[in-house]
Parts: sequence; C-alpha cells; structure tokens
Amino acid sequence: MQVTEQIDALYMLKTDPVDYLVIPRVLACCVMLPLLTILSLITGLAGGLLVASANFRIVSSLFLDSVRNFLQPWDIVSAMIKAVVFGALLAVIGCSWGLTTTGGAKGVGQSTTTAVVTAMLAIFIANFFLSWLLFQGLGISSLGNV
Repeated sequence: MQVTEQIDALYMLKTDPVDYLVIPRVLACCVMLPLLTILSLITGLAGGLLVASANFRIVSSLFLDSVRNFLQPWDIVSAMIKAVVFGALLAVIGCSWGLTTTGGAKGVGQSTTTAVVTAMLAIFIANFFLSWLLFQGLGISSLGNV
C-alpha cells in the first residue's frame, strides 16, 4: 500500500493506518485461526473415522471411544492458545511488511517472500516455546524410570 501511496492518503484523511488497517486484521486472525483449528480437528477426526471404518473395519463407536479416552480437554485448550498466538504473529508480521513495502512490483514480491519466511520462522520458534510452557513435565521423562 506504500507503493501506491494509499498509506499517505490515510494520513491526509487524519486516519491512523494502524487503527484502520492493522488492528482489524490482527483481531480477525486471532478469532479465525482458532475456529480454523477446530474445523481442522473435526475434519481430521472425521477422515480418521472414515479410514478406520472403511479400511480396517473398526467399529465407529470404538474409534470415537478411543478418541474420547485419549483426547484430553487440555489438548484442545492448548491448541486454541497456540492458534491465537500464531494468528497474532501472522497478522502482525504480514501487516508490518505490507505497510513498509516500497519499490513497485519487485518490492512487493520481495516483501511477500520475506514476510512468509519471517512468519514461518516466528511460528516455529513460538511453537517451541509454547509447547515447552504448555506441556512442561508431560513428556516421556515424567514417567520416571520405566
């Protein structure tokens, strides 16, 4: 947007670009990424049920009981926490690179590539630390000397 002077136009209209462009995107990503995570979980479970019943002749009630036994509420809560953090990271990184892009079509391409790489790296690092914080003590080492 910096390329086509749309940010300058917002300043001329006495509109803060962060309030007008960034905050709605960050809020939208923080709300929609957990919903997308829930949709993906449901789709994955439905696909697993389909494969288990069609290919391995597993009764659907047995599959659903095993899901109920092994899927803890904390798993869902931690997935939602991660999804909110990842949504915020994606939106902030994408908006920051988008607002500072200059140099025409070439600059847009470079900023897009850099934003994607930065977001992937940030999510990888955030995933490590969130997993460490959320699941601390739940690993194989917590079983003791087995």
